[in-house]
Amino acid sequence: MEQTVATSPAPVQSAWSKRPLIISGPCSAETEEQVMETALRLAKTGMVNMLRAGIWKPRTKPGMFEGIGTKGLPWLQQAKKATGLPTTVEVATGKQVEDALTFEVDVLWVGARTTVNPFSVQEVADALRGANVPVLIKNPINPDLELWQGAVERISRAGVKEIGLIHRGFSSYGNTEFRNAPMWHLALEMKRRLPEMMMINDPSHICGRRDILQSTAQKAVDLDFDGLMIESHIDPDNAWSDAKQQVTPERLAEMLEAINWRNEDVASPSFHAALDKLREQINHIDDELMQLISQRMHVAEKIGQYKKDNNVTIFQQNRWSEILEKAVKKSSKLGLSEEFISRYMDAIHMESINRQNKVMND
Repeated sequence: MEQTVATSPAPVQSAWSKRPLIISGPCSAETEEQVMETALRLAKTGMVNMLRAGIWKPRTKPGMFEGIGTKGLPWLQQAKKATGLPTTVEVATGKQVEDALTFEVDVLWVGARTTVNPFSVQEVADALRGANVPVLIKNPINPDLELWQGAVERISRAGVKEIGLIHRGFSSYGNTEFRNAPMWHLALEMKRRLPEMMMINDPSHICGRRDILQSTAQKAVDLDFDGLMIESHIDPDNAWSDAKQQVTPERLAEMLEAINWRNEDVASPSFHAALDKLREQINHIDDELMQLISQRMHVAEKIGQYKKDNNVTIFQQNRWSEILEKAVKKSSKLGLSEEFISRYMDAIHMESINRQNKVMND
């Protein structure tokens, strides 16, 4: 795993500038000994750039472990002195920001449950005014890019110069494989909107279990994410929170070694020539697809007119089931996944309904 290091003498600036940026540590700081041992073992791997630990833990239900609180911050201070690793913690209130800065936490992050609430983000932003500290912002729990971007703007307007993004997945109905559905397309859209902003991936919270951590991390690397935040614990099975998704520092090192760290680009004329040729083919195919979709929508509008003239409802359950079943059957023969075809046909169907609804109600 190769890394590029900034020339800045400040340890946090040097770590912040590394690519890939690797952040690791326990989901929750539990005891002074646990924090110190985790930090020492992570530092020994030589692969971790920042030490994370949950000090305050916003939990779904009351009665769950909600973090050790401010008394855990000196533990992080001592771990930083022992290892040289800059520290990072999640903050959700102005008081937490003040406490973290008092104990010299190097990087703060805004959690998903905070990003979803503009009032909470603004409170954190107000507490950050005048502070020279980098801030990472996790995506909101719900798939809403405007909330995510709004949090970035609030933190930026507080005068924070260095801001990064954390993709930790989204809560979604029907999701079974992941704890939080990755919805990669939303993260990529944020990268498109904010191309100069660092984005790291948090496979721990996406997966919710350690057996698929590596494959998810690899996908993030393949999609050109700038780093990873992975939870690590000296005794994962007995962790006080999120035990199933944590790995030991040694297992983390094995995972990072096994990842194929790809280049964003290569200086090869033949590679670029071949890629340009294939991309031109895709451009032509995309043009043809849009033309065909446009023709389909014109036909849907004509059907809408017939329905209107005969006072028939827009939605026809049997017809839609027939179309979807036929498309799914064809998908495997064409080398297309059933999931993709279902999403594609749903989008086409909804646009057809919208077109027909406009015809019916004009």
